[in-house]
Amino acid sequence: MERKNSNEKEIQQLKNRFRDLAEKSFRQGIFTFTGFLGLSEQDVFWQEERGLSHAGYCLGGGYDGADRVMIRFGDSGELGYEVPFPIVCIHIQPLAQKFADELSHRDFLGALMNLGIERSTIGDIKAGERQAYLFCQDSIAAFICENLRQVKHTHVKCAVVEDMGSLPEEEPLTVGIQVQSMRVDGVLAKVYNMSREKSLDLFRAGKVYVNGRLCENNSRQLETGETVNARGYGKFVLTGRPRETRKGKLAVEVAVYR
Repeated sequence: MERKNSNEKEIQQLKNRFRDLAEKSFRQGIFTFTGFLGLSEQDVFWQEERGLSHAGYCLGGGYDGADRVMIRFGDSGELGYEVPFPIVCIHIQPLAQKFADELSHRDFLGALMNLGIERSTIGDIKAGERQAYLFCQDSIAAFICENLRQVKHTHVKCAVVEDMGSLPEEEPLTVGIQVQSMRVDGVLAKVYNMSREKSLDLFRAGKVYVNGRLCENNSRQLETGETVNARGYGKFVLTGRPRETRKGKLAVEVAVYR
């Protein structure tokens, strides 16, 4: 009960924060920003979106398709000027590549949290091949570059990426699947090669999001272009239109991100 009350208090505080930022933007004619929000926090925003939309808003995480995003309140058309998201990208790489450990997303995140910085200042971490690209608020970038010296047992160096357009793009795995229908639980089960019951467990645990919103309706029909996040598994995007096979099933292509 105590944990439930704590969660409810945190959710209410987040709702209040959204309202305060939206009102400040609307009344003072300025842009305001949240910190980086995870999927569950984004879902709280979508629950409140109707009461916040008068201020205007947009979401950004430093690159297209980011999981962790900031919300900017304010409409550039109404305000008459533009302010970019205060997001920079930091390249983290080993001092000596041949002596580096295999480093995971968790390793990089753990090293960053050990610096004592707030989770809301950090966006996505794109880890791979012993290095990572970290998206963070510009206010914390210098501190990270100066103080992040080691990840796991690997000594690292950090540098702000000056040209965001030069970042390597994550290549998803394109997979063709066949399903009985476009129900989200069936598609998810097929993509991750799990039983329907295991898929349902993810819905019951509140771990499935569609387009950044918590999905509690496991029979929801998916459409081309929609993004599904399954916490602990990754995300996938429906990239092709379903077509019926000779056996009456639906064949569709998905782009799977790990």
